[in-house]
Amino acid sequence: MSKEIAVIGSGDFTTGFRLAGVRKFANVSADPDQVEMDEAVTELLEDDDVGIVVMHEPDLDHLSREVRERVETSVDPVLVTLGGGAGSGGLREQIKRAIGIDLMEEE
Repeated sequence: MSKEIAVIGSGDFTTGFRLAGVRKFANVSADPDQVEMDEAVTELLEDDDVGIVVMHEPDLDHLSREVRERVETSVDPVLVTLGGGAGSGGLREQIKRAIGIDLMEEE
């Protein structure tokens, strides 16, 4: 069974992904409150059909401590953040967590 990509964020953030074919998404307001963001993230983390959840990095600030800890330790699905200046080190760690190995590992 193949897993799907899901995206969480404002309508502006999710639109591009939806146009690219992502079918699972959760639109939240442009400045979401903690409850709204927690519910959207929890719903997609508990969806067995989702393998990757994409989220705008600044939206992590709107999560409660419990949900944020769950997001940071989740392997299936893995949460990938975009934007916010995370840099290649952050993306590298997300990929490493998702697949279990460091592709950029030096010999």
